[in-house]
Amino acid sequence: MHTPDNDKAPLFRSWTGWYLLLIIFLAILIFLFYLLTKKYA
Repeated sequence: MHTPDNDKAPLFRSWTGWYLLLIIFLAILIFLFYLLTKKYA
């Protein structure tokens, strides 16, 4: 009996795509907070 592969990542071919998206998103957030801190310091 064959069971379906439930470990496939949604929207991306693999989980690596999600990890890259998360790292890029967090880097952008850090950069935006840095700019806000510089502007209102």
